[in-house]
Amino acid sequence: MDRARPASRVAARGNPLSLTRLVAFASVKSNFSSITDYIDFTEQYLGFIDRGGLQATIVSQNENRYCFFQYRADGHHNVTRPINSDLFMGVREIRALRTSLVRCIRSAGDIPLDDQDARGIIRRGIYTLQQSLGAALDGMEAGRSNAARKVNGDLFERLILLLVQETGADCRSGTVRVPVVVDGAEAFHMSYQHDLVIRRDGEIRALGSVKTSSKDRLDKVFVDKFLYSRLTGTETPHFAIFLNDAQRKKSGAENRFGVNATFLPGHFKGYTIKLNPLDGVFYCDIRPNMEADPFLCERIKTIDHFFCTDLRRFSRR
Repeated sequence: MDRARPASRVAARGNPLSLTRLVAFASVKSNFSSITDYIDFTEQYLGFIDRGGLQATIVSQNENRYCFFQYRADGHHNVTRPINSDLFMGVREIRALRTSLVRCIRSAGDIPLDDQDARGIIRRGIYTLQQSLGAALDGMEAGRSNAARKVNGDLFERLILLLVQETGADCRSGTVRVPVVVDGAEAFHMSYQHDLVIRRDGEIRALGSVKTSSKDRLDKVFVDKFLYSRLTGTETPHFAIFLNDAQRKKSGAENRFGVNATFLPGHFKGYTIKLNPLDGVFYCDIRPNMEADPFLCERIKTIDHFFCTDLRRFSRR
């Protein structure tokens, strides 16, 4: 599996990689163990695009800020997931991201709300790193889409974990053992898997879920908080980080491409009111209704708010 590893060193030297090699490299999760690995890969992928590697760029019919990349034969003529062109960086911006992203992440707690340049580096940087991986994996041959989704999701969780650790926070992923007390005594334990476990002074301060989309996952985040709170008798904050909630749709005989929203506002409102509210919901690519609807706007923020405000709040509880 690690035969693909030398591609990282090739990327560092600036030697261009073909789409075939980019897909093969992105498929091996062990190739991504540092923030630099993600940036190296993204620079290579954007360089591939910049060299004319695509067959076409397709603009979404219903939301024009989104586009789709269509590959040539080396990518089986596949069409990628929707890419938000307002957030997706170019190859020159990614080169600058090598220093600017880590600098902004390390000082995130001191970045004010009105510093949209620094916050934009965090928001656009994370989005571009992850979507470059996802779009590259979309070049896999038919029949491997499920494997690609699993790898893509795991790599997003790892990217967020690495960035949180870069802030200096004590954060890991793993299993939390929850004691179940019956008649005043611990009867047994239940184990819960969490993408982010934030600790301070050895105590759990917050638990986080990191997913590429809320589709088919929103219910679980709310239920996890409910069950954990009931079992432990605590009010430990639970938060969720999502990449986006936009998926590709194709309609008509002419194969016109557009974007479907996968976020379910009714479910979100129902769980918030009738079950329990989450302590933070953050998106890289936030949907328009999350900013226009007062109920959603109050509870859903862009991901820079997590790093610049809420992470410190969780750690200091």
